[in-house]
Amino acid sequence: MSKPSKEFISPKTLIAPGPAGYSHIAKVNRGTIVYLSGQVPSDASGKVVGEGDFEAQVEQIFRNLKIALEAAGGTMADIVKLNYYLIAEVDQATVPKLRPIRDRYLNVENPPASTFVVVSRLMRPGWLIEIEAVAAIDP
Repeated sequence: MSKPSKEFISPKTLIAPGPAGYSHIAKVNRGTIVYLSGQVPSDASGKVVGEGDFEAQVEQIFRNLKIALEAAGGTMADIVKLNYYLIAEVDQATVPKLRPIRDRYLNVENPPASTFVVVSRLMRPGWLIEIEAVAAIDP
């Protein structure tokens, strides 16, 4: 039997991912690797969606990620790595609101490897969060 194209691993010898819902390791055995630029809460016209509304911005970003992946011939299930960049002004109590939105788009049984960073600011005023992704599209 051949190996799956992607494996998601969280060794017991590392901290348990717990409720954060990520894998420590995303191993790509075959397929096409796609790197997506950081997606922001703007629509195709460049208008900021959800000014000051964290949940609306996260929703727009995941819509943008989906559009980008589909343009590359993939799906959201192909994501193997996510990097989150959150501005410091966002209340940490708001951050858990990201998870239910994310979970509607991703494979929650095999969540991607993830990094979550707080930054002083993003490139454009009004953006609260930016998310970039790496995907492995099956051959």
